[in-house]
Amino acid sequence: MVECLAVNQIVGGSSPPGGVEVYLMSIREVFEGCRGRGALIGYLTCGDPDLETSLRIIKEAAEEVDILELGIPFSDPIADGATIQAASDRALRSGIRVDDCFRIAAEVEGPPKVFMTYYNIVLQRGLDRFFSDSVDAGVSGLIVPDIPIEESQDLLRSSKEYGVDLIFLVAPTTDENRMNRIIEHTRGFLYVVSRLGVTGARDHLDPGTIEFIRRVKAIAGGRVPVAVGFGISTPQHVEEVIRAGADGAIVGSAIIDRISEGVEDEKGIRRLREFLRSLREAARRR
Repeated sequence: MVECLAVNQIVGGSSPPGGVEVYLMSIREVFEGCRGRGALIGYLTCGDPDLETSLRIIKEAAEEVDILELGIPFSDPIADGATIQAASDRALRSGIRVDDCFRIAAEVEGPPKVFMTYYNIVLQRGLDRFFSDSVDAGVSGLIVPDIPIEESQDLLRSSKEYGVDLIFLVAPTTDENRMNRIIEHTRGFLYVVSRLGVTGARDHLDPGTIEFIRRVKAIAGGRVPVAVGFGISTPQHVEEVIRAGADGAIVGSAIIDRISEGVEDEKGIRRLREFLRSLREAARRR
């Protein structure tokens, strides 16, 4: 359920059999439709705990988020904490492959989809093939946390050619000059890392998070939507970052935790959807 969406965008001018046009919402349009409220971005790892279960979970989650971030499992996820590392490990041990991740993305309908992966995976597939396959799977954006802006020329060129938003990250250690450069090139939204370190659920937000959000918003000056992740774990966290001025909240590890607790039956799926719904409702309470 993508409540914030206001405008549809036709993709590729294509029509399926029967003449019905295929529409996808752009990431930017999600935030435009959320004016005065916040967007919920939910992260799930493709293939966790196995391909078929993962596809079912992700389809359920897509009903409750505004943007769906899909992690491609990787053996050395340097930006991720123990929870998402464990999810990647479960997926890899189940036999998940990059092709499977594109299949999952292609089969999930609803909100804009963003891949989160590491540069080695993109390089191994080849930039043209990776972006072409992303477009075919209906993927609107790409996050590559281990590629700095200074080394991103090839990615930027390919992302613009294929119309896929390349989303960059800024951290509390990013100085203003570099942040301006990142903001200039990022598309879709700016991923604000709320604290130093890796991903992972937390009981409390770091004391400097709210101040950092306000600083980023001031520097961005409305040029790009700002979404905050890393350690955003509860509805209260979501509400706090949105009230601080963030345009969106990114929740990952807390969602993975609930998946690891069990979603084999309808009761488990219902618990997951209720949690996602509570996060989305918190994002609306600006």
